[in-house]
Amino acid sequence: MTGRGREARIHYLAGTFRILATGDYVRCAETGAAIAIDELLYWSVERQEAYVDAAASLAAERRSGSAA
Repeated sequence: MTGRGREARIHYLAGTFRILATGDYVRCAETGAAIAIDELLYWSVERQEAYVDAAASLAAERRSGSAA
């Protein structure tokens, strides 16, 4: 899958995601870092956001008030 350097649009689901618009990467909602689609492991179904790593995912949970 090649988006030729474009950002993808993705619908995040539980355990998977669906690509709505082809691209090579998405942006981390916490850090702004580009995440290659084939390296995407962390996201929120509720907020429809991607995260570069577990720490960014936890920071987003804390920001939203969802984490204890």
